[in-house]
Amino acid sequence: MTSDAGPAAAARPLRRDAERNRRRILEAAREVFGRRGLEATLDDVAQHAGLGVGTVYRRFPSKEHLVEAMFAERLDAMADLAQQALQVPDPWQGFVGFVWQTVELHSHDRGLREVMLSTAFGHERVAEAKARMVPLITQLVERAQASGQLRADVVPTDLTLLHQMVGAVSEYIGHVEPHVWRRCLALLIDGLRTEAGPLSELPSPGLAADAIEQAMGTWRQPRNHS
Repeated sequence: MTSDAGPAAAARPLRRDAERNRRRILEAAREVFGRRGLEATLDDVAQHAGLGVGTVYRRFPSKEHLVEAMFAERLDAMADLAQQALQVPDPWQGFVGFVWQTVELHSHDRGLREVMLSTAFGHERVAEAKARMVPLITQLVERAQASGQLRADVVPTDLTLLHQMVGAVSEYIGHVEPHVWRRCLALLIDGLRTEAGPLSELPSPGLAADAIEQAMGTWRQPRNHS
């Protein structure tokens, strides 16, 4: 009896192994970059994934390639959230819903905040994903302003800074009070309203003095990127 297993059949398990390793690398990178930001190296990712460095470099020749593969997809997902927010009948609710959803993503992911803030990371796909978001966010802002609910002096780039502000809070004190960023965001959103309406219910209590003291004693300034 002859076997019909040829070179293609023999290669299939190898391709499955390669794809499994690729997923392990991406999962490890999300955790490492999310926690440490883009100062992390491919060696750090390999160690976290439990793989040899050579395996990582075969899949991703440089950190730029890994950043591209990981963050372009996440930025596309954010653009999809903006598209969905534009379909919400109430412009203010669409705007606020988008802000909450995207800030939650940023609050847990230092690497994503850094990708959004800088042009130093990623290649064409990251740039294209960012460019796709710009007109969508502009529409969200202008739509909420046209309804009279969002301050007329708000500009789309204010959202970029808002993400960074809340992200900085999370980075500073998230290890002490992981959900305090929600309280800060609720306060900021109230400040974006045209008129003082019903105040937002703050999602978490104010910090006790000892929590601030603990954060002061354990915070370390992130290293600058070259």
